[in-house]
Amino acid sequence: MTLVKFNPNLNNKKAGLMPGLNDVFDSIFNDTFFSDRMMSRVPAANISESKDHYHVELAAPGLKKEDFKLSLERDLLNISVEQTSQNEATERNFKKREFSYNSFVRSFTLPDSADENGIEAKYENGVLCINIPKREEAKVQSRQIEIK
Repeated sequence: MTLVKFNPNLNNKKAGLMPGLNDVFDSIFNDTFFSDRMMSRVPAANISESKDHYHVELAAPGLKKEDFKLSLERDLLNISVEQTSQNEATERNFKKREFSYNSFVRSFTLPDSADENGIEAKYENGVLCINIPKREEAKVQSRQIEIK
């Protein structure tokens, strides 16, 4: 049996058997190019609720409203974009290119209290806003209660 000393105060790069190899893996997996690409594959979404509606906001700048396709299958709201990228001859060579959504699909499960027939969507200032009305029985009703 071999005992190996472990010192938590040492830097993790020095604690490995091959410090140079750890540097290579750190540079690959901690590179902002890879982490940024993983985060930017689908646009970020905000979901909120008001008294009468549910709201979905999808941040997708640089697109047109014609690029979006919204579909509803049972209680699943699908938002998709399919863009064809056109390779134009330019004089610029990109070192890093972050904003390009070629295609993506986001799906949201609607609650039972949502009224599928009244869904409205608009796209302005790079944000797709979807308003989903609540059914009448699901709306919060408030009233004053008399104290006797």
